[in-house]
Amino acid sequence: MSDRTILKISGPDARDFLQGLVTNDVVKLDQGLVYAAMLTPQGKYRADFFMVPDGDAVLLDIASALAPGIKQALTMYKLRSAVEIEETDRHVTRGLGTPPAGAFADPRDPAMGWRGYDGQPGDADVDWSAVRVAAGVPESGVELTPESYILEMGFERLNGVDFKKGCFVGQEVVARMKHKTVLRKGLAQVDVEGTAPVGTEITVGDKPAGTLFTQADGKGLAYLRFDRAGDEMQAGTARVTWDAPTAE
Repeated sequence: MSDRTILKISGPDARDFLQGLVTNDVVKLDQGLVYAAMLTPQGKYRADFFMVPDGDAVLLDIASALAPGIKQALTMYKLRSAVEIEETDRHVTRGLGTPPAGAFADPRDPAMGWRGYDGQPGDADVDWSAVRVAAGVPESGVELTPESYILEMGFERLNGVDFKKGCFVGQEVVARMKHKTVLRKGLAQVDVEGTAPVGTEITVGDKPAGTLFTQADGKGLAYLRFDRAGDEMQAGTARVTWDAPTAE
């Protein structure tokens, strides 16, 4: 995956350092790959990544476009922590099915397969956009933007946030959204007849109802206003429909 960068966080304080910054529990690295994000102090998305156990160090598998900014932010937060932050030349491979030796199951959804960091042969012919649309998984720089709130983008369902781990940057906003509000907007899988450019506004009549993003095999990922979403939505020339989940 040429669009991914691997940062290495090493030193005796590496795990404690990350624990105070990221949305998930670093202790889970003892069981494998951990999906997490870093947020702004206002609780908005800054970057998402996988934390990878690497002996006493932790690797961050992150979109290359976001890596310089996150490396700079980690350096700023470092202060007197005994950690080193460096970019590596390691590469990511991925595939479907049972993970090969040394690879890790993708923690977001079983349908997302596995990720490897030691040269494991990946599956080159997989349409990964279709895979993640079917699984309802957003991607950095597409569905996930600096305006995103991670709970609206499904991070709880995707095992990307832990509400029991303690404080992290932006934690107060995330906790308030979890415990004190009902989400009125969020990422949803929709049915799409036709196609529309990524980022096309979804409307109901003349009212905005959301934004259509990645599409594949008649499905799409959309950020919706739930109070307006329904069966008669348009995104450009494409018809968009959404089956609202039934309240339990």
